[in-house]
Amino acid sequence: MQENHLIKLELQSPLVYFRADDLPHVLAENDEFLLCFNLDPVQSRSIEPKPDNLLCSLVFSGKKSDTGVSGADKVSLPAGKYLFTQYRSSTGHLTQEKWSILAVEQQKNGLWERYKPTNRLFVRFLYEDYAFVTQIFRPL
Repeated sequence: MQENHLIKLELQSPLVYFRADDLPHVLAENDEFLLCFNLDPVQSRSIEPKPDNLLCSLVFSGKKSDTGVSGADKVSLPAGKYLFTQYRSSTGHLTQEKWSILAVEQQKNGLWERYKPTNRLFVRFLYEDYAFVTQIFRPL
């Protein structure tokens, strides 16, 4: 994977999605998805986390829609401060194995910089500027 730099991002408005129970295995160019995970409390504070033990449970998954989102069906990436990392590719989005490695590296770098990320992780998949993008957000 290409080297990505750690960015501290302040998201001014939430990114809102429809709750989606089943996500496709292959994403199309105009699809956009958000996954939210709880992280293991011990592993999420470790400078050397075990990648296989970092993710605990899927909290929700969401899909972007052009038609708007009704109240009961919405999930979001809330406005706030995040550690942010992204990976761009012309061939497709990262697999869970690869974006988990990206999340571990983000955590190591964030802890090294003395940030205190929470034990929640958001993963966003989208297509922009002729590339598939996988983004990792860790709330601060």
